[in-house]
Amino acid sequence: MKWTDTYQIAEALADAHPDVDPKTLRFTQLREWVLALPGFNDDPERSGEKILEAIQMAWIDEAD
Repeated sequence: MKWTDTYQIAEALADAHPDVDPKTLRFTQLREWVLALPGFNDDPERSGEKILEAIQMAWIDEAD
């Protein structure tokens, strides 16, 4: 997975952290969790607020 795979990342995060409300998550924690996902292999330095926000929004959509 790459940073641009927002929906795939959101699905993996929802599966890995089913009891977490993505609306309450800090971007620093979100970034750490994305980097820890199995199959994630993108450059950690490529993440930014815009990408993390897109992942968070996709996760919120997934949770609803």
